Amino acid sequence: MKYKVLLTGKNNVAIDEFFTKMYNSFECQTTSNRYEDMISHLHAFNPDAFVYCLQDEPVDDITKIISMKSRNAGQLPLIIIGDAADCDKFTKAAVKVADLILQRPLTAAVIEQRINVFLKQKKRMHEPIAEELKKADLAFNETFPPKTDVPDVTDMPDIRDIANIPGMTSGKKHILVIDDDARMLKVIKLHLHEKYDVATAISGKIALKFLETKHTDLILLDYAMPDENGLVVLEKLRANPSTKNIPVIFLTGITDRKKIQEALVMKPQGYLLKPINRKRLLAAIQNTLES
Repeated sequence: MKYKVLLTGKNNVAIDEFFTKMYNSFECQTTSNRYEDMISHLHAFNPDAFVYCLQDEPVDDITKIISMKSRNAGQLPLIIIGDAADCDKFTKAAVKVADLILQRPLTAAVIEQRINVFLKQKKRMHEPIAEELKKADLAFNETFPPKTDVPDVTDMPDIRDIANIPGMTSGKKHILVIDDDARMLKVIKLHLHEKYDVATAISGKIALKFLETKHTDLILLDYAMPDENGLVVLEKLRANPSTKNIPVIFLTGITDRKKIQEALVMKPQGYLLKPINRKRLLAAIQNTLES
């Protein structure tokens, strides 16, 4: 089988080798380093890996790759190819972001072999996890199709809501989770699905659209998101009479005191630091809903 790889970076020689020397193993597509282009190509092409071909990359471009990787939450392997200096520059700017580092000089044949081995191992490693996710949460599964007896719960792109499946209203309290990190959405949903009905949205825009016709009892809101961050989303929630009284708990990996103070000015009902501890999360939700 051929693996699909999405390529970007300033090293055009390395990119050309994928098309001219590795076409037996890879179906290739290129993208610019614009964040919007990368995300668009990820959705349209659905690659097995993202390959960043380094050649004196600006820090701003590396930051875009980090944001892209964060948005896809580790689901898409990131492979970097470059000389020692470029690889070192990337790993210092983005610690533990790259899943595979291929340091030149390496021949195209060696690169092809190592990527093939890596992706085969990656696939085998995630197969048991995928099965577990299918059993634990049929309503939110973006990698494997749901069982035939489970209705499609897609109200709009990138939002899942088990509470709105006909005949499956449980009487549980409803939680809406807003985070651009797909892995974080899955983790939180797995933490909560036994006790609460959970909907997830990858942006504030999608969540606000969802709330035009749906009800939720509490919102878990990521603080740091592209386009509209948590503060902007919370301002919009508070400005809308139909959503202004929904309790909101911020979720964030930011520990900067100034940023925390900015968030607290908006008077959210809570503030939890990532990585999320399940017991603390459940306790914060319960305390907020009972207050």
